[in-house]
Amino acid sequence: MRGPLYFAAAAMVAASAVWAYRVNYAAQAGLDRVAALRGEIRREREAIVVLRAEIAHLSAPDRLRRLAAANGTELALAPLSADAFAAFDALPTPPPEAFWARADPAVFMAPEAAP
Repeated sequence: MRGPLYFAAAAMVAASAVWAYRVNYAAQAGLDRVAALRGEIRREREAIVVLRAEIAHLSAPDRLRRLAAANGTELALAPLSADAFAAFDALPTPPPEAFWARADPAVFMAPEAAP
């Protein structure tokens, strides 16, 4: 009677050991993945810092001014003046009829009334 009980207990201990072994390695794999992702995040943040510094350098007003002066005739660049801008009232607008003629009536209907 004790033999089957000992065998069942030994089988339970072995099953528990296998389960604990698998859980341990799964947890270790998860920790390794987290460490890899943290390293990747760190590298991406460093790359972002470098790119922001590069953008700041490339869009520096003094640098752009020098480039415009050096290549202005080649690129047909001209400085902007106040005459280059129009007032909002001076912009052409289509007549309201043109808008309503092209508009889809379903857009302006309530959702329950739409066909």
